[in-house]
Formats: sequence, C-alpha cells, structure tokens
Amino acid sequence: MSTSPKGKLYLIPTPIAEDSLYTIPPYVTERLHQLKYFIAERAKTARRFIKTTEPRYPISELHFFELNKRTSPEERNQFLDKVLEGQDMGLLSEAGCPGVADPGAKIVAQAHRLGIRVVPLVGPSSILLALMASGMNGQSFAFHGYLSVKTPELIKDLKNLEQAARHGQTQLFIEAPYRNRNVVEQALKNLRPDTFFGIAMDLTAAEEYVRSLPIQRWQQEKLPELHKRPAIFMVFKG
Repeated sequence: MSTSPKGKLYLIPTPIAEDSLYTIPPYVTERLHQLKYFIAERAKTARRFIKTTEPRYPISELHFFELNKRTSPEERNQFLDKVLEGQDMGLLSEAGCPGVADPGAKIVAQAHRLGIRVVPLVGPSSILLALMASGMNGQSFAFHGYLSVKTPELIKDLKNLEQAARHGQTQLFIEAPYRNRNVVEQALKNLRPDTFFGIAMDLTAAEEYVRSLPIQRWQQEKLPELHKRPAIFMVFKG
C-alpha cells in the first residue's frame, strides 16, 4: 500500500447558464488548470466547460470518470484511487455546485470515509441565487428537488409545501423545464391567495427572470414565457 500523502478532492462549480463563464471566480479557474483527473456526470460536458476556460494544456491529457445513474457502486469505489495515491482531483457538476442536487454528493461522502480532504470552491448556485432574490426567509429554508409528476399528487405536494411554509420557512423546488407551466398553473389554482409564490428562471443569463408575489397578485398578472426555461420555484407564508 502506498505511503504517499493523499491528494485533495476539489469541488468545482460550473456555470448555470450559457455564456456565463464570468460567474466562475478566477481562483477556481486557476485551480481547475492545475488538475488532470476529474469526476463528472458527463465527460463531454466537462470537457466543453474546461475548454472554455482556455487551459494551458491539451484537453486530451485529462482523465475523466463518469458518475451517473448507470455507474455501479463498484466503479464508484475506484474513482478516488488516484487521490489515495497522492493526485488531486476535481469533482464537476453538470451545472452549478457539485453535491447540491447533484450525484456528486456520493463521491464527497466517500472521500470523507477515506479521510480525503474535501475542498469546496465558490461558484453559482441556482438555489441560493433564487432565495437571495426572492425576498423570502433566507434564515430558514428547505429544498425539495422535484415534486410529483402526476397532477393530483403535484397538487398535494404544493399544499404540503404551503403548510410547511406557515412556520416561516421558505420552500424551494425545481421542475423539468417542459413541465414549468403546469406547476405554475396548479400553484395559482390551488394555493391560498395570501401565499407568496416565487419564480426564478434563467439565472445569470441575459434573459434572467425573478418574480415573487402573493398568489392573488399572480392571478392578475400576465405570466412570463415558462416553457423549457430552467427554473426554481418558491413558496412562503409571510
């Protein structure tokens, strides 16, 4: 067994919108360019991101391990072998921060079990950006990922979030972009008039949209274009 010092696992954020490389701090790019081993959900996406940062070396010199729903636990257990041998490694998300609503959390947990130092780097998080811009409670909040797909269960989920929000906690969730309109329509039909509902779309992009209003106000407003736009939704009782 090697006695060399262990490497570090760097959690490297990526842009959450096209043409928003400016949201990645220079120190992150500097660290990125010092790494040759990476774990990513899709190697193709990771290579494309790294190429936009104009590294000083050919992309062909990099090594990628893919972490997705097809990755077996046996494969995953080998991903950090290079770190145990002393090599630093980067963990990349498809968009935003690794480990947050992201399969990379499993690798981070594994690194802790192996005594590997985990180093989170600063970058864009759609969850925090939406919360910051919402005017809702930023001291107590919960993120729920995706709600139910079928409408009856979706309505139940929305009402459950509304009930949880009565205690002053902001409730956040996401949806597949092509189902955005149904989520908003069901919220407007089924939540109470005084419940606040927030929509944050295309964060950090030129067409960014953030709006937070009581349901009764939303019902009087013309809705923005919602189809196929990445979005975060929020529910709050003021």
